Amino acid sequence: MADTTSSSSSSNKSKRKQSKFLNQMKKLMFLVPQIESPPAEKDGVDLQDRMLWTFGCLIIYLILCGTPLYGISLRKLSTSMDMISWYRPMLASRNGTLMELGISPIVTSGLVLQLLAGSRIIYVDQTSQSEKALFQAVQKFFAILIAIGESIAFIASGVYGHWWYELGVTNTLLIFVQLVFSCVVLLLLDEIIQRGYGVGNGVSLFIATNICTNIVWKAFSPTTIDTSGGVQYEGAIIALFHLMLTRKSMVPALKEAFYRHNLPNITNVFATVLMFIVVIFFQGFRIDLPVKSTKVRGQQGVTKYPIKLFYTSNIPILLHTALVSNLFFLSQVLSNRFGSNLVTNLLGKWEFDLGHSINAQYNLSNLDYNASRPIGGLVYYMSPPSSLYELMADPIHSLVYITFILSTCALFSFTWINVSGSSAKDVAKQLKEQGLQISGYRVQSTHEVLGRYIPTAALLGGVCIALLTVTADIMGAIGSGASILLAVTIIFEMFETYVKSAQEAGLQLNMPNMQNMM
Repeated sequence: MADTTSSSSSSNKSKRKQSKFLNQMKKLMFLVPQIESPPAEKDGVDLQDRMLWTFGCLIIYLILCGTPLYGISLRKLSTSMDMISWYRPMLASRNGTLMELGISPIVTSGLVLQLLAGSRIIYVDQTSQSEKALFQAVQKFFAILIAIGESIAFIASGVYGHWWYELGVTNTLLIFVQLVFSCVVLLLLDEIIQRGYGVGNGVSLFIATNICTNIVWKAFSPTTIDTSGGVQYEGAIIALFHLMLTRKSMVPALKEAFYRHNLPNITNVFATVLMFIVVIFFQGFRIDLPVKSTKVRGQQGVTKYPIKLFYTSNIPILLHTALVSNLFFLSQVLSNRFGSNLVTNLLGKWEFDLGHSINAQYNLSNLDYNASRPIGGLVYYMSPPSSLYELMADPIHSLVYITFILSTCALFSFTWINVSGSSAKDVAKQLKEQGLQISGYRVQSTHEVLGRYIPTAALLGGVCIALLTVTADIMGAIGSGASILLAVTIIFEMFETYVKSAQEAGLQLNMPNMQNMM
């Protein structure tokens, strides 16, 4: 009895100690802009208005993506190395615009604080709505701090020109203010949607929009690019018809349209469509556990609790992207600032231009082809092989990369269920509070039964997401394998959220097999 009392008192003492972080941060929350929740007495916002709010936030995001930073030189930027070109679609980022940083500060802040909370370094009472709201506000506060740090790093790296000799103090300050302000606007747009004014998750919506617009643009872009083979259309499908009409022989025209280098080709389009279909197919894998109500007898109280293969959805690849993109960013900033030396080369050695034979001065507004790639160092082994040839040409790099992405996605997926309140213990508690139990088992056995499925689904789902990502990269899908995974899972989740919201609003949706999809 004494041991139990001692253990309880030490646990409470640890809880009070760990809560000091949030209590101290509470004093600074007046600096963080907040969005008020919809009035509860009006039963929230109806579905039609929520869709309008969501569409409005999306329009504002697209305007930010299309607004260039004031004070930069496109000529200078077109010849500068894009430090996160590979991960821009997944970070909802656009080079040279107000969305230069994208969601990187938001995701990085969430990644760090959620892992600290999951490891109990920071205590967060998930049953307390006020403490959860405070924790979310702290995440926003650190997202703004990270945006300030990344803005300074971008400017100091010289991608816009030297801050003193080329930009000047006034332009430098203007660029800094624009980058930080746009991040704050993005935070508010995300909060508007999550507070209940919109549908789904703002960050996910922005990611999916950026990825899908990038895919459509690469397939149908009417802009022209000056290459060593002459001026060609950027869009793969537009280029196919242009080459068929302008080349004298049909076979070389088709070969170039399907396999042209450095620009989107038809093979990339087919690979992208195929990966969309494969990921949608994997979305359907799940186990339905029969659960029954302890309060209602008969078939009316029987329902199902689905445990999907992608139990943690796109969280593993999103956190993996946040981790790797920040390391890429750090490596290139250090390389630009200090040049090539032992330390910077150990972290990453970079190659710019890659012999693409694309005239960057021909179309200054198109900044998609001033990318760089790692050719050595730690980040090289974190970068994916972009084709089957690269996979076979450097087997050590391929083996290390596949091992790295498999392990990180599995680890992030397994960790996330404990951080997000979706572990077997948490789900068992939720079912008990709802008066539900698994059919054929006692209420006390719910945790044990869920423990057989949920951790396995989290680990296996993380591994499957990693393998699909590697496959899409090797096949040459537009953007990257990770971006395809993110786009499909986000669109699927948005659809599910909309259907649930419509059902809660009492709307009848005449869609076949909808119950099987949910």
